[in-house]
Amino acid sequence: MTLSIDINADLGELDAEHDAAIMPFISSASIACGFHAGSPMRMRETILLCLKYGVAIGAHPSYYDRAEFGRRELGLDPETIYTQTLYQIGAMKALTQAEGGRLRHVKPHGALYNRTAVDVQAADAVASAVRDVDSELVLIGLAGSKLLDAGRTLGLSVWAEGFADRRYTDEGLLVSRSHAQALITDTDQAIAQTLAMVKDGVIQSVNGNPVSLAVDTVCLHGDGPHAVEFAVALQTALHKAGIATLSEHS
Repeated sequence: MTLSIDINADLGELDAEHDAAIMPFISSASIACGFHAGSPMRMRETILLCLKYGVAIGAHPSYYDRAEFGRRELGLDPETIYTQTLYQIGAMKALTQAEGGRLRHVKPHGALYNRTAVDVQAADAVASAVRDVDSELVLIGLAGSKLLDAGRTLGLSVWAEGFADRRYTDEGLLVSRSHAQALITDTDQAIAQTLAMVKDGVIQSVNGNPVSLAVDTVCLHGDGPHAVEFAVALQTALHKAGIATLSEHS
């Protein structure tokens, strides 16, 4: 059986030309819903790009924090998290359906994503919002996170996510962006980490210790200056290793 993996990118955050350039090298997109980036027009433009390139469409809800790109922990209560997440997913689903498409998944962004990895109440709020919009949606969260636990409890399909270009703590959490070594900027190192998590289910932490990391999807950040070049290099490396992306495998 051919080994395969979903490759996702967070899009709708920059211009449409940038998103179009990365589309041929991913199998799913998580689209900003206007709270940390994007707008209704950018959401629709990105949906149309996904439909053109056969890329699965997802919502990328966040805290309402455009000033800090959704990367600041706001400490919102679970009810507010639920309501804001429900609103964003609902808007993305309506825009997608209006273009004849289908919303496939939901993946939180930034500080909300990191909080749902460890905070049971926040995780339940997000998972409940996903279920209440559409129980057939796939919920994507950090591998080993509380969010995936909450999704399973509510009967949702869940996908564990790994990151090509982020370093991990010994506990399997993402190293804070405030840390000097949070990001992997070397293409070869990022590809090596991706192959390790996909093929072996084990990577090295920022401290050099082994971390078990079984994943269903791998994220490459779509907002970096070299995102397209990295996407090309990653696809080439996956093919050489005999790994197909889901769209190619299906």
